[in-house]
Amino acid sequence: MRLDRLWLTDFRSYATADIELAPGFTAIVGANGQGKTNVLEAIGWLATLSSFRGAPPDALIRDGADQAIIRAEGRRDDRSLLLEAEIVRQGRNRAQVNHQPLRRARDLLGALRVSVFAPDDLVLVKGGPAERRRFLDETVVAAAPKLDVLRVEVDRILRQRNALLKQAGGRLGDDVAVTLEVWDDKLAAAGTELGDARQRLVDRLGPVVASSYQHVARHAAAVVLTYHAPWREHPDGLAGALRAARADDMRRGVSTVGPHRDDVEVGLEGLAARTHASQGEQRSLALALRLGAHAVVTDAAGTPPVLLLDDVFSELDPGRCQALLEALPPGQTLLTTAAAIPPDAHPDLRLRVQDGQIRPEP
Repeated sequence: MRLDRLWLTDFRSYATADIELAPGFTAIVGANGQGKTNVLEAIGWLATLSSFRGAPPDALIRDGADQAIIRAEGRRDDRSLLLEAEIVRQGRNRAQVNHQPLRRARDLLGALRVSVFAPDDLVLVKGGPAERRRFLDETVVAAAPKLDVLRVEVDRILRQRNALLKQAGGRLGDDVAVTLEVWDDKLAAAGTELGDARQRLVDRLGPVVASSYQHVARHAAAVVLTYHAPWREHPDGLAGALRAARADDMRRGVSTVGPHRDDVEVGLEGLAARTHASQGEQRSLALALRLGAHAVVTDAAGTPPVLLLDDVFSELDPGRCQALLEALPPGQTLLTTAAAIPPDAHPDLRLRVQDGQIRPEP
């Protein structure tokens, strides 16, 4: 999977842009605030119809414009690939693959896969459980797009169950009890399946993340990923855990157990990296998590996703930067930087971003 050319119209800081990309390593250089990350964000949008920076769609449209257009040509499985997306201020955003309109975002999954490392990824190690759950679920879906239906179903069931609990106001009448049983059965089935998928992913990720960390940090260390799902320890699984928590759920008006409360502990040398690792170690671990997920998705899909590395040199010391470059996986990589590219780096293409323009450099 690779992209050969990208066109932008009224996207972020670009009135227009026509960008040819190398099939291997493309370095996008320029001062801060010039629009380097915008290029990666546009590619990420084509893969997921969302911004990896968490920006709302209308923030992606250039000031003064009513819509933004993103188009890309590439190849997937030795076949031509054309991706097109329109982002509008009012109305429904649109996308199509090889001139075929998509009815829903889920239909895009797998057309283009990307792996993104951004400065905010430090939250994968330092942040709360929600960030790590999101990372797990995004990776699960990237490796097996059909599981997106399961993820959405679990979210829907939880919303309905929580709405019922809140509406009940702590009173478990007959009607509430019957309806709650229905939602509990649904949550037990779908939640268990999602938990199992996450556990399988963590089992696959663990050794790959440890290997990636060794490459980036340039020394071996005991890196362990542990999936924490207390409901899995109940003799009757999630169904039993929901029954045991019913009184507490009724009192609090919210679902207190289930896959929405799970976490992944990142351990380094037997200690929790969130609280005991240094800043440099945490950044290396965050990058190792992304590289590990990239490897797992590559193995599952049979072809590597496009690797997007945003401002990675500012997050790592020179030794780790050099180690990262040496450990870049096969496939297409786009890297942005405001800093000097290490002398031993040899990108296939250098693009310079300045004053809203992006041009190749010698």
